[in-house]
Formats: sequence, C-alpha cells, structure tokens
Amino acid sequence: MDFPAFVKMVREKTGMSQEDLARALEVSFATINRWENGKTHPNKLTKSVFFTFCEKYGISIKDMRQ
Repeated sequence: MDFPAFVKMVREKTGMSQEDLARALEVSFATINRWENGKTHPNKLTKSVFFTFCEKYGISIKDMRQ
C-alpha cells in the first residue's frame, strides 16, 4: 500500500475526517488532503508523529509496506 492510501485507510479506521486527523497530528487540513492525494509527503519528524498516532490506534505500519 502506498503512503496516500495508507493515510486514507488510517483515517477511515479511526473514524476521522481529514480535519479531525489534521487536528490530532497538529497539521493543517490541506496537509492531510495533499498526503491523501499524493501531492506531498510528510517530513521525517511529522512522519514519526503520524506513525506514533497509528500505533496508538493499533494500526501497524507494516500494512503500508505490503
């Protein structure tokens, strides 16, 4: 699974809107939208925050690598 699809899957599994996920990660709505559309990717620090968020909700980043 590529990163944009993984972000969308995480958001849907957690029952969050793009705005909700943006607030949880302390980024803008536009940032989440760009990630899901494959227009941008997070920097290393933000990606770490995102993966920590995933772990909190029991979502393995291994799902992204398959």
